[in-house]
Amino acid sequence: MTGTEYSRSKGHNGSRRSVARSSSAHAHSSSRMPRAGFSQRERPWPEASASGRRASRPGNRTAPPLAKMRRFAAGSLLVASVATAWSVGGALTAPGTLSPPIRMVEWVRSHGGGSLVANAERVWYGLNAPSKGGRPAKGLIPTHHHRSSASSSPSVPHLQPPAPISQFPGVHIAGEGTWQPIGFPVNGIYPMYASYVAPSPAYTSLVTGVVWIDPKLVSARLFAGSQSPGVGTWTYSSPLAGSTTTGLEAAFNAGFRMNASNGGWYSEGKTAVPLRNGAASFVIMKNGTASVGQWGRDFTMGPNIASVRQNLSLIVDGGKPVPGLSNNNFQQWGLTLGNQLMVWRSGVGVTKNGALIYVGGPGLSITGLARTLVRAGAVRAMEFDINTDWVNFFYFSPPPGQPSSPLNGAKLLSDMIRPVNRYFTPTARDFVALYARNSTAASGSGVSAASN
Repeated sequence: MTGTEYSRSKGHNGSRRSVARSSSAHAHSSSRMPRAGFSQRERPWPEASASGRRASRPGNRTAPPLAKMRRFAAGSLLVASVATAWSVGGALTAPGTLSPPIRMVEWVRSHGGGSLVANAERVWYGLNAPSKGGRPAKGLIPTHHHRSSASSSPSVPHLQPPAPISQFPGVHIAGEGTWQPIGFPVNGIYPMYASYVAPSPAYTSLVTGVVWIDPKLVSARLFAGSQSPGVGTWTYSSPLAGSTTTGLEAAFNAGFRMNASNGGWYSEGKTAVPLRNGAASFVIMKNGTASVGQWGRDFTMGPNIASVRQNLSLIVDGGKPVPGLSNNNFQQWGLTLGNQLMVWRSGVGVTKNGALIYVGGPGLSITGLARTLVRAGAVRAMEFDINTDWVNFFYFSPPPGQPSSPLNGAKLLSDMIRPVNRYFTPTARDFVALYARNSTAASGSGVSAASN
């Protein structure tokens, strides 16, 4: 029975008015309830306000703040998605020799995901540790061929070739620890020698490459990559081209990304990342001589310093591995992967008479890397980089009078994954190049400016 029917049945005006008022109140109350299928904000009919005035239709006034916030959030998400897709697309299609998966990993690192990548890599390498035992694969160690022999009566200052590396316990590979000349002679003398060792008595199928470098015959140059050091415009920057290929003896990887190196980067009179006292430092003097030491103790800034590339802390000092290498102290040894995982690693050291030692290979803990550097004669040494894609050493043997190129280049180890043309194409990471001292690039002249 409706309110009107009830009032008529009573036949009393006051009762009719009372019930009508009651029905009206009920109608007002009901009008404030949302109709099924619509939210209260989306309701298409007007409603009375508490004061009895009719509320505005949604299109008559500015939308409620909640609607604004939702539209703003949706728009921001769309813009962020487009920007992210653009950024990722640019990273995947940028020039260079990186594979798409590694490009994606590098993009994540560059956008705040370094810890995520490091944790994933630790898990992956932990599950994919190298197999114990076995013997090195055939063809793993390159066969070196030379166009000419070293002069028997050299006329330029040079160091005496190194003594053989003492063998490690475990399996012995053919020619282990002996030195073979690589590259091309400088005034009749080979400036580099390579040796191969099996450094682990447990992982006997793994081979590490070692290079001895005479700084009296070659000059070192630090080249900037497009991301490391990350700022500035540099005369010497990726890629190798033109006059920077003349007299090129070798090129090899530098250290970690700068935000993980716990150190700085200085070259060509400019500081890209501030240098840190106590950091392990690869130092190149203006005469091209390079060395390794602790910044603030072995080296300080002066007019004779051309470049400084820092990375973590020394792993060899006083001719011995430094104490605490087995501790996972990321401030000393870096957050990336830690110290104990068996992965590709590289390091650079200096001998007592000033020769450089480069070591790179698979299945190395930081302790194994340090021990190999010590056996090769290093009195001070530092880790440079970690991971399959970043550890590489390339040397070149061009015909006389011709520039170096990937066509006359070779890898220190055949299982180094990156191709020989790595530094002849744009690369994100910085690297070190070695030049014969009678070449244009070694003297620092005749090189056109290029931006990174």
